[in-house]
Amino acid sequence: MLRPVAAFVALRYLREHRENQFASFVTVASVLGVGLGVAALIVVLSVMNGFETELRNRLLSMVGHATITAEPGASWPEVMADAARWPGVAAAAPFVEIEGMLSTGRTLSGAVLVGVDPEREDGLSGVGSSMREGRVEALMPGSRAMVIGRALALRLDLGVGDPVTVMVPSKVSGALSSTLREFTIAGIFELGLKDHDGVRALIHLDDASAIAGGDASITNIRIRTDNVFAAPQLVRNWAQDWRARSGGPVSVRDWTEDNVTYFRAVRIEKLMMTILLALIVGVAAFNLVAMLVMTVADKRSGIAILRTLGYPRSTVMWIFAVQGAVIGWAGALLGTGLGVALALNVNRIAPQLERLFGFQFMPADVYYLTALPAELKSGDVLAVCLIALLLTGLATVYPAVRASRIAPAEVLRYE
Repeated sequence: MLRPVAAFVALRYLREHRENQFASFVTVASVLGVGLGVAALIVVLSVMNGFETELRNRLLSMVGHATITAEPGASWPEVMADAARWPGVAAAAPFVEIEGMLSTGRTLSGAVLVGVDPEREDGLSGVGSSMREGRVEALMPGSRAMVIGRALALRLDLGVGDPVTVMVPSKVSGALSSTLREFTIAGIFELGLKDHDGVRALIHLDDASAIAGGDASITNIRIRTDNVFAAPQLVRNWAQDWRARSGGPVSVRDWTEDNVTYFRAVRIEKLMMTILLALIVGVAAFNLVAMLVMTVADKRSGIAILRTLGYPRSTVMWIFAVQGAVIGWAGALLGTGLGVALALNVNRIAPQLERLFGFQFMPADVYYLTALPAELKSGDVLAVCLIALLLTGLATVYPAVRASRIAPAEVLRYE
Protein backbone atom coordinates (compact mmCIF):
# COMPACT_ATOMS: atom_id res chain seq x y z
CA MET A 1 0.00 0.00 0.00
CA LEU A 2 1.33 3.42 -0.94
CA ARG A 3 1.31 5.95 1.89
CA PRO A 4 2.51 9.57 2.00
CA VAL A 5 6.06 9.57 3.30
CA ALA A 6 5.55 12.59 5.62
CA ALA A 7 2.49 11.09 7.31
CA PHE A 8 4.07 7.62 7.56
CA VAL A 9 7.30 8.88 9.15
CA ALA A 10 5.44 11.31 11.47
CA LEU A 11 3.19 8.57 12.85
CA ARG A 12 6.20 6.28 13.23
CA TYR A 13 8.03 8.91 15.27
CA LEU A 14 4.94 9.29 17.50
CA ARG A 15 4.85 5.54 18.14
CA GLU A 16 8.55 5.53 19.01
CA HIS A 17 7.89 8.07 21.78
CA ARG A 18 6.70 5.16 23.89
CA GLU A 19 10.32 4.04 24.22
CA ASN A 20 11.43 7.50 25.36
CA GLN A 21 9.63 8.12 28.64
CA PHE A 22 10.40 11.84 28.80
CA ALA A 23 9.29 12.47 25.22
CA SER A 24 6.20 10.38 25.86
CA PHE A 25 5.42 12.42 28.99
CA VAL A 26 5.79 15.71 27.12
CA THR A 27 3.54 14.42 24.32
CA VAL A 28 0.82 13.38 26.77
CA ALA A 29 1.19 16.70 28.61
CA SER A 30 0.75 18.57 25.32
CA VAL A 31 -2.40 16.63 24.44
CA LEU A 32 -3.86 17.10 27.92
CA GLY A 33 -2.91 20.80 27.96
CA VAL A 34 -4.64 21.45 24.65
CA GLY A 35 -7.63 19.39 25.78
CA LEU A 36 -8.02 21.19 29.11
CA GLY A 37 -7.64 24.58 27.45
CA VAL A 38 -10.29 23.78 24.85
CA ALA A 39 -12.65 22.34 27.48
CA ALA A 40 -12.22 25.38 29.76
CA LEU A 41 -12.86 27.77 26.88
CA ILE A 42 -16.03 25.95 25.81
CA VAL A 43 -17.43 25.81 29.35
CA VAL A 44 -16.64 29.45 30.16
CA LEU A 45 -18.04 30.74 26.86
CA SER A 46 -21.18 28.67 27.39
CA VAL A 47 -21.64 30.16 30.88
CA MET A 48 -21.04 33.67 29.49
CA ASN A 49 -23.65 32.99 26.80
CA GLY A 50 -26.05 31.87 29.52
CA PHE A 51 -25.47 35.08 31.48
CA GLU A 52 -25.98 37.16 28.34
CA THR A 53 -29.25 35.39 27.53
CA GLU A 54 -30.47 35.74 31.11
CA LEU A 55 -29.54 39.43 31.12
CA ARG A 56 -31.31 40.00 27.81
CA ASN A 57 -34.46 38.19 28.94
CA ARG A 58 -34.63 40.18 32.17
CA LEU A 59 -34.06 43.48 30.40
CA LEU A 60 -36.60 42.82 27.68
CA SER A 61 -39.20 41.61 30.15
CA MET A 62 -39.38 45.21 31.35
CA VAL A 63 -38.66 47.39 28.31
CA GLY A 64 -39.86 45.26 25.38
CA HIS A 65 -38.07 44.67 22.10
CA ALA A 66 -38.59 48.17 20.70
CA THR A 67 -40.24 51.47 21.54
CA ILE A 68 -42.28 53.63 19.20
CA THR A 69 -42.80 57.28 20.16
CA ALA A 70 -45.71 59.10 18.51
CA GLU A 71 -44.55 62.69 18.09
CA PRO A 72 -47.02 65.60 18.40
CA GLY A 73 -49.43 65.37 15.51
CA ALA A 74 -49.62 61.56 15.48
CA SER A 75 -52.43 59.62 17.15
CA TRP A 76 -50.99 56.92 19.40
CA PRO A 77 -54.02 54.58 19.11
CA GLU A 78 -53.68 54.59 15.31
CA VAL A 79 -49.93 54.12 15.52
CA MET A 80 -50.31 51.21 17.96
CA ALA A 81 -53.03 49.50 15.93
CA ASP A 82 -50.99 49.79 12.72
CA ALA A 83 -47.79 48.52 14.38
CA ALA A 84 -49.64 45.56 15.94
CA ARG A 85 -50.73 44.44 12.43
CA TRP A 86 -47.20 44.54 11.03
CA PRO A 87 -45.81 41.08 10.16
CA GLY A 88 -43.49 39.84 12.90
CA VAL A 89 -45.01 41.96 15.68
CA ALA A 90 -46.43 39.81 18.48
CA ALA A 91 -47.98 42.56 20.62
CA ALA A 92 -48.08 46.30 21.19
CA ALA A 93 -49.04 48.23 24.31
CA PRO A 94 -48.92 51.89 25.39
CA PHE A 95 -46.94 53.06 28.39
CA VAL A 96 -46.00 56.31 30.13
CA GLU A 97 -42.74 57.19 31.85
CA ILE A 98 -42.68 59.93 34.45
CA GLU A 99 -39.75 61.13 36.53
CA GLY A 100 -40.69 61.91 40.09
CA MET A 101 -39.96 61.40 43.76
CA LEU A 102 -41.19 58.80 46.23
CA SER A 103 -41.56 59.75 49.87
CA THR A 104 -42.45 57.75 52.95
CA GLY A 105 -42.33 60.73 55.30
CA ARG A 106 -38.96 59.55 56.60
CA THR A 107 -36.97 59.03 53.41
CA LEU A 108 -37.06 60.43 49.89
CA SER A 109 -35.80 58.92 46.64
CA GLY A 110 -35.99 59.65 42.94
CA ALA A 111 -37.87 57.18 40.77
CA VAL A 112 -39.13 56.57 37.27
CA LEU A 113 -42.87 55.88 37.32
CA VAL A 114 -43.90 53.60 34.47
CA GLY A 115 -47.59 53.48 33.61
CA VAL A 116 -48.57 50.13 32.07
CA ASP A 117 -51.69 48.14 31.32
CA PRO A 118 -51.27 44.57 32.68
CA GLU A 119 -54.34 43.32 30.82
CA ARG A 120 -52.80 43.77 27.39
CA GLU A 121 -51.00 40.87 25.78
CA ASP A 122 -47.65 42.64 25.99
CA GLY A 123 -48.33 43.30 29.65
CA LEU A 124 -45.85 42.47 32.36
CA SER A 125 -45.18 38.80 31.70
CA GLY A 126 -41.49 39.14 32.48
CA VAL A 127 -42.03 41.25 35.57
CA GLY A 128 -44.67 38.83 36.83
CA SER A 129 -42.11 36.02 36.88
CA SER A 130 -39.71 38.28 38.82
CA MET A 131 -42.14 39.21 41.58
CA ARG A 132 -40.75 38.72 45.09
CA GLU A 133 -43.93 39.77 46.90
CA GLY A 134 -47.47 40.65 45.86
CA ARG A 135 -49.10 40.31 42.44
CA VAL A 136 -48.86 42.33 39.23
CA GLU A 137 -52.62 41.89 38.73
CA ALA A 138 -53.16 44.30 41.66
CA LEU A 139 -52.49 47.18 39.26
CA MET A 140 -56.09 48.15 38.50
CA PRO A 141 -57.42 51.39 36.99
CA GLY A 142 -57.85 54.00 39.72
CA SER A 143 -56.52 51.67 42.43
CA ARG A 144 -53.41 53.76 43.02
CA ALA A 145 -51.48 50.55 43.50
CA MET A 146 -47.74 50.41 42.82
CA VAL A 147 -45.26 47.62 42.08
CA ILE A 148 -41.77 48.70 43.06
CA GLY A 149 -38.23 47.42 42.47
CA ARG A 150 -36.64 45.57 45.37
CA ALA A 151 -33.60 47.86 45.65
CA LEU A 152 -35.84 50.91 45.70
CA ALA A 153 -38.11 49.27 48.30
CA LEU A 154 -35.12 48.54 50.54
CA ARG A 155 -33.88 52.11 50.19
CA LEU A 156 -37.26 53.49 51.25
CA ASP A 157 -37.90 50.69 53.77
CA LEU A 158 -41.19 49.77 52.08
CA GLY A 159 -43.13 46.51 52.11
CA VAL A 160 -46.35 45.24 50.56
CA GLY A 161 -49.29 47.24 51.91
CA ASP A 162 -47.25 50.31 52.92
CA PRO A 163 -48.32 53.78 51.72
CA VAL A 164 -45.99 55.98 49.65
CA THR A 165 -46.39 59.52 48.37
CA VAL A 166 -45.60 60.30 44.73
CA MET A 167 -44.39 63.81 43.88
CA VAL A 168 -44.19 64.78 40.21
CA PRO A 169 -42.96 68.27 39.25
CA SER A 170 -44.95 70.21 36.63
CA LYS A 171 -45.27 73.69 35.18
CA VAL A 172 -48.53 75.59 35.40
CA SER A 173 -48.63 79.01 33.68
CA GLY A 174 -44.87 79.19 33.82
CA ALA A 175 -44.74 78.48 37.54
CA LEU A 176 -43.20 75.35 38.95
CA SER A 177 -45.53 73.18 41.01
CA SER A 178 -45.84 69.55 42.01
CA THR A 179 -48.53 66.90 41.83
CA LEU A 180 -48.97 64.76 44.91
CA ARG A 181 -50.62 61.35 44.91
CA GLU A 182 -50.87 58.68 47.59
CA PHE A 183 -50.17 55.11 46.44
CA THR A 184 -50.06 51.72 48.15
CA ILE A 185 -47.29 49.16 47.53
CA ALA A 186 -48.97 46.15 45.92
CA GLY A 187 -45.87 44.19 44.98
CA ILE A 188 -42.08 44.07 44.84
CA PHE A 189 -40.16 42.77 41.82
CA GLU A 190 -36.49 41.96 41.31
CA LEU A 191 -34.91 41.74 37.87
CA GLY A 192 -31.36 41.74 39.23
CA LEU A 193 -30.52 44.93 37.32
CA LYS A 194 -29.68 48.06 39.27
CA ASP A 195 -31.08 50.46 36.66
CA HIS A 196 -34.49 48.81 37.05
CA ASP A 197 -34.66 47.49 40.62
CA GLY A 198 -33.30 50.73 42.05
CA VAL A 199 -35.35 53.35 40.21
CA ARG A 200 -38.46 51.89 38.57
CA ALA A 201 -41.95 51.79 40.01
CA LEU A 202 -44.92 50.44 38.03
CA ILE A 203 -48.43 51.90 38.23
CA HIS A 204 -51.50 51.49 36.08
CA LEU A 205 -51.60 53.40 32.80
CA ASP A 206 -54.72 55.36 33.81
CA ASP A 207 -53.11 56.51 37.06
CA ALA A 208 -49.94 57.54 35.23
CA SER A 209 -51.80 59.49 32.53
CA ALA A 210 -53.83 61.27 35.23
CA ILE A 211 -50.62 62.40 36.91
CA ALA A 212 -48.95 63.36 33.62
CA GLY A 213 -51.90 65.37 32.30
CA GLY A 214 -54.45 63.09 30.71
CA ASP A 215 -54.64 60.85 27.66
CA ALA A 216 -52.51 63.26 25.61
CA SER A 217 -49.49 62.24 27.71
CA ILE A 218 -49.52 58.71 26.24
CA THR A 219 -47.02 58.79 23.39
CA ASN A 220 -44.87 55.69 23.90
CA ILE A 221 -45.73 52.22 22.60
CA ARG A 222 -43.85 49.11 23.60
CA ILE A 223 -43.40 46.47 20.88
CA ARG A 224 -42.73 42.76 21.25
CA THR A 225 -41.72 40.79 18.19
CA ASP A 226 -41.69 37.11 17.33
CA ASN A 227 -37.90 37.21 16.92
CA VAL A 228 -35.99 39.48 19.29
CA PHE A 229 -32.95 39.63 17.01
CA ALA A 230 -35.07 40.75 14.06
CA ALA A 231 -36.68 43.56 16.08
CA PRO A 232 -34.22 46.37 15.14
CA GLN A 233 -34.71 45.98 11.39
CA LEU A 234 -38.41 45.18 11.74
CA VAL A 235 -39.36 48.39 13.56
CA ARG A 236 -37.34 50.50 11.15
CA ASN A 237 -39.09 48.92 8.18
CA TRP A 238 -42.44 49.63 9.84
CA ALA A 239 -41.51 53.26 10.61
CA GLN A 240 -40.40 53.84 7.02
CA ASP A 241 -43.63 52.34 5.71
CA TRP A 242 -45.74 54.33 8.19
CA ARG A 243 -44.17 57.65 7.19
CA ALA A 244 -44.67 56.83 3.51
CA ARG A 245 -48.37 55.99 4.03
CA SER A 246 -49.50 58.53 6.60
CA GLY A 247 -46.75 61.06 6.99
CA GLY A 248 -47.28 60.96 10.75
CA PRO A 249 -44.13 61.76 12.76
CA VAL A 250 -42.85 58.78 14.76
CA SER A 251 -39.47 57.76 16.15
CA VAL A 252 -38.30 54.25 17.02
CA ARG A 253 -35.70 52.77 19.34
CA ASP A 254 -34.85 49.09 19.71
CA TRP A 255 -33.45 47.08 22.61
CA THR A 256 -29.89 47.14 21.24
CA GLU A 257 -29.84 50.94 21.52
CA ASP A 258 -31.51 51.16 24.93
CA ASN A 259 -29.21 48.61 26.56
CA VAL A 260 -26.01 49.02 24.56
CA THR A 261 -23.78 49.44 27.63
CA TYR A 262 -24.93 46.16 29.21
CA PHE A 263 -24.25 44.06 26.14
CA ARG A 264 -20.98 45.85 25.31
CA ALA A 265 -19.77 44.96 28.82
CA VAL A 266 -20.73 41.31 28.32
CA ARG A 267 -18.93 41.19 24.96
CA ILE A 268 -15.77 42.70 26.46
CA GLU A 269 -15.83 40.22 29.37
CA LYS A 270 -16.33 37.35 26.95
CA LEU A 271 -13.42 38.51 24.78
CA MET A 272 -11.09 38.91 27.77
CA MET A 273 -12.00 35.47 29.15
CA THR A 274 -11.31 33.96 25.72
CA ILE A 275 -7.88 35.59 25.55
CA LEU A 276 -6.94 34.59 29.10
CA LEU A 277 -8.06 30.99 28.77
CA ALA A 278 -6.41 30.68 25.36
CA LEU A 279 -3.13 31.04 27.26
CA ILE A 280 -3.72 27.50 28.56
CA VAL A 281 -3.59 26.27 24.98
CA GLY A 282 -0.56 28.51 24.45
CA VAL A 283 1.31 26.78 27.31
CA ALA A 284 0.46 23.41 25.77
CA ALA A 285 1.78 24.71 22.45
CA PHE A 286 5.13 25.51 24.11
CA ASN A 287 5.25 21.92 25.39
CA LEU A 288 4.61 20.80 21.84
CA VAL A 289 7.52 22.93 20.59
CA ALA A 290 9.81 21.37 23.18
CA MET A 291 8.71 17.85 22.26
CA LEU A 292 9.23 18.44 18.52
CA VAL A 293 12.64 20.03 19.07
CA MET A 294 13.70 16.94 21.07
CA THR A 295 12.40 14.73 18.28
CA VAL A 296 14.39 16.70 15.70
CA ALA A 297 17.58 16.33 17.79
CA ASP A 298 16.91 12.61 18.28
CA LYS A 299 16.17 11.91 14.59
CA ARG A 300 18.97 13.88 12.96
CA SER A 301 20.41 10.78 11.32
CA GLY A 302 17.01 9.68 10.02
CA ILE A 303 16.37 13.13 8.58
CA ALA A 304 19.81 13.09 6.94
CA ILE A 305 19.07 9.70 5.34
CA LEU A 306 15.78 10.99 3.95
CA ARG A 307 17.57 13.98 2.45
CA THR A 308 20.23 11.76 0.84
CA LEU A 309 17.46 9.62 -0.65
CA GLY A 310 16.32 12.69 -2.52
CA TYR A 311 13.40 13.89 -0.44
CA PRO A 312 13.13 17.69 -0.47
CA ARG A 313 13.17 19.95 2.56
CA SER A 314 9.40 20.40 2.27
CA THR A 315 8.90 16.68 3.02
CA VAL A 316 11.00 16.98 6.17
CA MET A 317 8.99 20.01 7.24
CA TRP A 318 5.72 18.17 6.63
CA ILE A 319 6.87 15.27 8.83
CA PHE A 320 6.96 17.48 11.91
CA ALA A 321 3.97 19.55 10.85
CA VAL A 322 1.89 16.35 10.63
CA GLN A 323 3.25 15.18 13.98
CA GLY A 324 2.21 18.45 15.64
CA ALA A 325 -1.14 18.44 13.85
CA VAL A 326 -1.94 14.94 15.15
CA ILE A 327 -1.25 16.05 18.71
CA GLY A 328 -3.27 19.25 18.18
CA TRP A 329 -6.22 17.35 16.72
CA ALA A 330 -6.10 14.80 19.53
CA GLY A 331 -6.13 17.55 22.16
CA ALA A 332 -8.86 19.52 20.37
CA LEU A 333 -11.11 16.46 20.03
CA LEU A 334 -10.51 15.46 23.66
CA GLY A 335 -11.21 19.00 24.89
CA THR A 336 -14.27 19.42 22.68
CA GLY A 337 -15.85 16.24 23.96
CA LEU A 338 -15.08 17.10 27.58
CA GLY A 339 -16.14 20.76 27.21
CA VAL A 340 -19.43 19.98 25.49
CA ALA A 341 -20.27 17.34 28.11
CA LEU A 342 -19.52 19.78 30.96
CA ALA A 343 -21.40 22.66 29.34
CA LEU A 344 -24.51 20.56 28.76
CA ASN A 345 -24.47 19.27 32.35
CA VAL A 346 -23.20 22.31 34.24
CA ASN A 347 -26.53 22.65 36.09
CA ARG A 348 -26.03 19.17 37.59
CA ILE A 349 -22.27 19.31 38.07
CA ALA A 350 -22.14 22.72 39.82
CA PRO A 351 -24.38 21.72 42.78
CA GLN A 352 -22.32 18.57 43.33
CA LEU A 353 -19.11 20.60 43.40
CA GLU A 354 -20.73 23.05 45.83
CA ARG A 355 -21.64 20.21 48.20
CA LEU A 356 -18.22 18.60 47.82
CA PHE A 357 -16.14 21.72 48.52
CA GLY A 358 -18.63 23.57 50.74
CA PHE A 359 -19.00 26.81 48.78
CA GLN A 360 -21.45 28.42 46.36
CA PHE A 361 -20.67 29.61 42.85
CA MET A 362 -23.62 32.03 42.96
CA PRO A 363 -24.53 33.06 46.54
CA ALA A 364 -28.18 34.15 46.68
CA ASP A 365 -27.33 37.20 48.82
CA VAL A 366 -24.84 38.49 46.22
CA TYR A 367 -26.15 37.47 42.79
CA TYR A 368 -29.65 37.59 41.38
CA LEU A 369 -29.07 34.11 39.89
CA THR A 370 -28.69 31.08 42.14
CA ALA A 371 -27.54 28.64 39.43
CA LEU A 372 -24.95 28.82 36.67
CA PRO A 373 -26.72 29.37 33.34
CA ALA A 374 -25.12 27.79 30.28
CA GLU A 375 -25.94 28.07 26.60
CA LEU A 376 -23.79 26.02 24.23
CA LYS A 377 -23.33 27.52 20.75
CA SER A 378 -21.83 25.59 17.88
CA GLY A 379 -20.10 28.73 16.61
CA ASP A 380 -18.18 29.08 19.88
CA VAL A 381 -17.16 25.41 19.81
CA LEU A 382 -15.89 25.79 16.24
CA ALA A 383 -14.01 29.00 17.10
CA VAL A 384 -12.32 27.38 20.11
CA CYS A 385 -11.26 24.38 18.02
CA LEU A 386 -9.83 26.69 15.36
CA ILE A 387 -7.88 28.62 18.02
CA ALA A 388 -6.42 25.38 19.36
CA LEU A 389 -5.48 24.12 15.90
CA LEU A 390 -3.98 27.48 14.95
CA LEU A 391 -1.79 27.65 18.06
CA THR A 392 -0.63 24.04 17.76
CA GLY A 393 -0.01 24.58 14.05
CA LEU A 394 2.17 27.61 14.77
CA ALA A 395 4.04 25.54 17.35
CA THR A 396 5.27 23.20 14.60
CA VAL A 397 6.81 25.95 12.46
CA TYR A 398 10.11 26.40 14.31
CA PRO A 399 10.90 22.66 14.80
CA ALA A 400 9.93 21.90 11.18
CA VAL A 401 12.14 24.69 9.79
CA ARG A 402 14.99 23.60 12.05
CA ALA A 403 14.67 20.00 10.84
CA SER A 404 14.64 21.05 7.18
CA ARG A 405 17.94 22.95 7.63
CA ILE A 406 19.86 19.89 8.83
CA ALA A 407 22.79 19.29 6.47
CA PRO A 408 23.01 15.55 5.62
CA ALA A 409 26.76 15.62 5.01
CA GLU A 410 27.56 17.07 8.43
CA VAL A 411 25.38 14.48 10.18
CA LEU A 412 26.46 11.36 8.25
CA ARG A 413 30.19 12.09 8.31
CA TYR A 414 30.24 11.29 12.03
CA GLU A 415 27.94 8.24 11.80
